[in-house]
Amino acid sequence: MKHKRDDGPEKHEDEAVDVTPVMICVFVVMCCFMLVLLYFFYDRLVYVIIGIFCLASSTGLYSCLAPCVRKLPFCTCRVPDNNLPYFHKRPQARMLLLAFFCVTVTVVWGVFRNEDQWAWVLQDVLGIAFCLYMLKTIRLPTFKACTMLLLVLFFYDVFFVFITPFLTKSGNSIMVEVATGPSNSSTQEKLPMVLKVPRLNTSPLALCDRPFSLLGFGDILVPGLLVAYCHRFDIQVQSSRIYFMACTIAYGLGLLVTFVALVLMQRGQPALLYLVPCTLISSCTVALWRQELGVFWTGSGFAKDVPQSSWTPMEGPVPRRDSDAPISQHPPGEEPAKRPLPTEEAGAADPAANHCSPMASASSLTDGDQVQPSPVVQPGTSA
Repeated sequence: MKHKRDDGPEKHEDEAVDVTPVMICVFVVMCCFMLVLLYFFYDRLVYVIIGIFCLASSTGLYSCLAPCVRKLPFCTCRVPDNNLPYFHKRPQARMLLLAFFCVTVTVVWGVFRNEDQWAWVLQDVLGIAFCLYMLKTIRLPTFKACTMLLLVLFFYDVFFVFITPFLTKSGNSIMVEVATGPSNSSTQEKLPMVLKVPRLNTSPLALCDRPFSLLGFGDILVPGLLVAYCHRFDIQVQSSRIYFMACTIAYGLGLLVTFVALVLMQRGQPALLYLVPCTLISSCTVALWRQELGVFWTGSGFAKDVPQSSWTPMEGPVPRRDSDAPISQHPPGEEPAKRPLPTEEAGAADPAANHCSPMASASSLTDGDQVQPSPVVQPGTSA
């Protein structure tokens, strides 16, 4: 089968997916189901999660680096004509090199993922690229959808961190057990769906078993969807990025409170417990202050109706019409019949009126008449 040759410019835009309330409910149910499965079958499913992370993170890294690579002035040649499934689109050589680089980075991390000294750097880079790719792909259309998603996941996070210890035999929360790996696991593998930051520890024992602070991808993506919505709303209403800045600062403060609570309580904390109130309250406060809460809530600022004129000219500019002038009743394109001048009508009806009216002039006479100076009539006198 001969594929259609594509020599034109490449399409760089990725299609975004608008999240609906049904999708939110399905997503939360899937998260609960997957978390429970990981708790009971961790040793088997952990490798599935690692494989999914490798595929998703390599795609995200490619998506983040592609705009920069396209600006490079070299390796712009394309692949020759072929019938291969992907290469028939004739991608550029530099994009193939980028894809090879992203796959190589992911493979290196997959091989050395348990190396605590430096593998966490690659994991964080791949994780950040994955989060950016998801924020670019998934889009919340309204602040109502943002509030619904954040509140549902708020209770989800609190339940699996603070409530599940009373439901398990070990007394540990399901969320913490899955995030850090069960203590009785035979694989000693860790889930890669977190950002790892080494803790400041001067103990010599830390060189062998370095402790890390973990931040789950959900704690980045869920508030990040609200931050992305605020950024798009700023662009639509042409504000000075006040929504985006306020929500970003609120996210930073919420994250700081999370780490403070982690240090003070010495136990795992649901980050959404602090991030969701900070981001939602700050966004609502800015909308109330700017008197845009209705538009911000419904997202109607993304579909501004531009009024269109009901009159469409066929040719030429729009004629200027005097408000006192009568509206013509003739159809367009038909020239109205020529009407006699008011002076001619007046002269035909009463010839003597031309000599008595103070507005009479020599131009009102018909052809063939001799121009005679009209007598000057003083105001208040009769002719």
